[in-house]
Amino acid sequence: MNELYNYLISTDPTLHQNGSLLFYGFLITLYATGIFAFIGFAYPTYKIIPPFYYKINHPIRLKKISKILGVHYFRYLLMIAFWGHKKNRKKYFNGTKNGLNNFNYQTKQSEFGHFGAMVLILVLSFGLIYYKYYFLVLIITFINIVGNLYPILLQRLHRERISKLTDRIRNK
Repeated sequence: MNELYNYLISTDPTLHQNGSLLFYGFLITLYATGIFAFIGFAYPTYKIIPPFYYKINHPIRLKKISKILGVHYFRYLLMIAFWGHKKNRKKYFNGTKNGLNNFNYQTKQSEFGHFGAMVLILVLSFGLIYYKYYFLVLIITFINIVGNLYPILLQRLHRERISKLTDRIRNK
């Protein structure tokens, strides 16, 4: 990613065709997200952010924003593409209390990975704006919203539902 970024800032934006910029935008967001995903597979990275970040303070607002942005369509696409297979879902939640704890852990890990990638991509975007890569930044921003913001909102929605379940279990 570093080489691609250095290449871009050392060349004139007008020298690149739109198709190339689409490809570069995809690569930049893929690399940034991949960096955080890879680290998240090896370490409990969610602990880097304080616990209060993961608490859902305004669940109604979260649901309204998610509905306006169409996060339910994103969830549906994920279900069709990957999570629709029972085997894949069981890795995260197997129907037990421990499974619920694991699912909660996975939502935090995933959210941290997407949050870190989103911030990194935003920082890179400011540098690209400085070098007048406006179309590339537009592409990166769109991919960043779909590839990182939507998953963050989805993980927060999952945790809000998990919180309701754990409260019910505790109050029995």
